Amino acid sequence: MAADSQVSFSDPRHESAVVAAWESFLKGEVRSGEALRSLVDASWQRSLQAQVDPHARSGPNPLPDADLYLLRERQRELLEASAPVMACARDFLAETGTLMALADARSTILTTEGDVPALHSAETIQLVPGASWSEATCGTNAIGTALAVGQPVQIHSAEHFVQGIKRWTCSATVLRHPLDGELVGVLDVSGLSQTYSRQTLALVVTAASRIESRLAANEMERRYRLLEHAMGRFAGHDGVVLFDRRGNPIKANEHALLAVEAAGGRIDLAGGGRVPELAAGRLGRQPGRGTLPDWVRPEWLEPLIVQGEHLGTLLVVPPSAAPTRAPSLPSAPRAAAASAQRAPTANAFSRLVSSDPQLLDAIGKARQLARGRTPVLLLGETGVGKEEFARGIHGDSGGPYVALNCGGLSRELLASELFGYAEGAFTGARKGGLAGKIEASHGGTLFLDEIGEMPLDMQPNLLRVLEQGEIYRLGENTPRRVQFRLITATHRDLRKEIAAGRFRMDLFYRIAVTSLRIPPLRDRKGDIELLARHFLERFRREQGSPAGDIDAQALGLLQAYPWPGNVRELRNVIEGAVLLSDGPLLTRSALPREFIESAEAGDDNPPVPGGVRSIAEGEEALIRNAISASGGNLTLAARQLGIAKSTLYAKLQRYGLSR
Repeated sequence: MAADSQVSFSDPRHESAVVAAWESFLKGEVRSGEALRSLVDASWQRSLQAQVDPHARSGPNPLPDADLYLLRERQRELLEASAPVMACARDFLAETGTLMALADARSTILTTEGDVPALHSAETIQLVPGASWSEATCGTNAIGTALAVGQPVQIHSAEHFVQGIKRWTCSATVLRHPLDGELVGVLDVSGLSQTYSRQTLALVVTAASRIESRLAANEMERRYRLLEHAMGRFAGHDGVVLFDRRGNPIKANEHALLAVEAAGGRIDLAGGGRVPELAAGRLGRQPGRGTLPDWVRPEWLEPLIVQGEHLGTLLVVPPSAAPTRAPSLPSAPRAAAASAQRAPTANAFSRLVSSDPQLLDAIGKARQLARGRTPVLLLGETGVGKEEFARGIHGDSGGPYVALNCGGLSRELLASELFGYAEGAFTGARKGGLAGKIEASHGGTLFLDEIGEMPLDMQPNLLRVLEQGEIYRLGENTPRRVQFRLITATHRDLRKEIAAGRFRMDLFYRIAVTSLRIPPLRDRKGDIELLARHFLERFRREQGSPAGDIDAQALGLLQAYPWPGNVRELRNVIEGAVLLSDGPLLTRSALPREFIESAEAGDDNPPVPGGVRSIAEGEEALIRNAISASGGNLTLAARQLGIAKSTLYAKLQRYGLSR
């Protein structure tokens, strides 16, 4: 704490010593460093190198009104985000003798608010909109020095380099864009020396945080509009990468990684990797390849204009794009390490058995996705093999593979499983606490199956983890840093869930940076026989029996059945049939009667108790049936469904149901 105080806070008790140090500094004499903070000393050195006049009476003249108007138009986003804070300052700082100033990233003041007498006093030193208060212009001052060091600072009285502003005390902190960390401005509170308070710096930091939060919210709203506008552009065989208005890559299709690498570039969705040349207002300002990364061709870029606003840029790389430059080759050890880290093993997807072109194409795309760390959303019906794809994408990328199914758990149990808990967090909590699945996946991969089942009020907690890289165990106030790759899966149409208010749009776009659809088994008729023989061989081998075969009649029934449970259901049918078979030949008699009846009827919706195939496939209908059968007794309905009563209440709210 002592070091932080020395860097950030002034101490008026050292005023006379600082004055003496300033006089000695201007004479070039050796001076004592006891009273002079290193922050101020370094700033004085920069001021001297910039040839700032230490005897100046004020800052420079402000910009003409026309130039200030144009500057404010360019900084409209920052001004709009800070408007509530500045309006609050108008009232909060009244009669305090202080003012609040907002400046851009070049130290030019954009607007001021606060105590009226303080604003009048500020005019005498040109602390007004349009004036530049950089260190190179005004010497040591809170605005310029905060921008120079990139952190909160407090400059009091004699610590200023220029004599004419030594009557003032000021506290300032930089403003950074929350989505990529770019320095976008500075917020300052200033007043005459007698208004000094250490708490002023805390006020500035808090106000700056509010502005940054509004910047983030505004930027996320623009991203949602951009994604909605561009969602239909990710199909096809081209590599497609979507950049936001600041040049940050936010979404790519499954072909993008290889297409960009073939062109000689690299895109890192997980780590940011901003391309400033693609920011709104810069693209096309100076046409030609010289303003773009070497590997990007201008004809691949398409600005996306929505209602007159440039929201982002689409990069479309043809699959046959040749490298525009020879990429530098890493040394052999580094190349080997990179290959070991990014490339999945050849058998990472060996558990996926198929000869179907649709599924083989999905596997090929999954292999491409396995090379990076981008979040992936797997789409497909229950039992289609989403977890096998998740394991394949994880491959040998290093770190643990942790899976959790978000369906079928009560809200309380899901929260503790996901986030963990501290000792004493609730009755029955394990001594010493317990790490959750997120924490356990640190350095590896977290697979959240049935993400669409996650309770709505829990979704912001997951979103916060994904955005901040920190997790709080239940009952703890100390954050824990986590880094993992997220793979999610669902059988639901999350866009419909968003429209119904059951899933957050911001979480959807965070987990669906890339998505992969896995076709159902009924659309892969050729795989039915292949998988049936695969499972037959596997289960007979586990029994210590020689490989068997499937007779034509049984195989015909397998082909005719619609497989609502997909590969998982086929595996279970074959496993049961192997146990009931008397010999190596699997016949009709070994198959379940309900299965045979459904296959012979050719019914795409085989009969099951309650008229619903599964909770995952028809949860709402299953709950309706259970409540109806129990006569509205929710305790009995929950018992029949095999879930906690609290879980049933949550699902009633989800589907808008009542007794």
